Amino acid sequence: MTQAMTALDLDRLLKLRLIVGRFGEMDMARWWNTKGQLGRLGAAALRRGFPRTHYFAQARSVFAVAAHRSSEVFDPPGCVTLWRLSESIEEEFDAQWEHWLDDAGDWAPYFQRLETLQGTDLVAALRSFEVIGDHDVDSFSKLRRSAEGRAVPLPGIFSGTDEDIALLALGFARGEPGALAVPYARRGDG
Repeated sequence: MTQAMTALDLDRLLKLRLIVGRFGEMDMARWWNTKGQLGRLGAAALRRGFPRTHYFAQARSVFAVAAHRSSEVFDPPGCVTLWRLSESIEEEFDAQWEHWLDDAGDWAPYFQRLETLQGTDLVAALRSFEVIGDHDVDSFSKLRRSAEGRAVPLPGIFSGTDEDIALLALGFARGEPGALAVPYARRGDG
């Protein structure tokens, strides 16, 4: 296990994915084909079948749809996105999933707050959930969409740090409603 991996805040990664996932739904930025799945509608639809873990069932489905849509829009070889990180990080994230399910009740207030997310400013949303800081926003200010408008390249090589993950989430803010731009970073082995 690398130094960057042990330092990665998986709870923060989950929160970033949740916020971007909710923001990209059809009732908000219209980037992927879920409508309110991470909102009250999704909770109502899944609560009966998954009384304790419905929030995480909602999250899994939105993450899968967002990953698929992002790869349809822009899927360069040898790169990572918020939805497809390095294999080792994804394995660690999947292993942590069981712990989150065990503590599902502790996550309920976060998901309930996420249900009420509104607006068109992803940076403001990420700030309001306190998952990014001034340094992250400063780094984000240097990001630009690619010439064709479908991607947002991050500078340098992906090292798996919290800062890299924050930029992969923030980069979505370079997109526009109905026009997804996928943030990506080059892998060191790519």
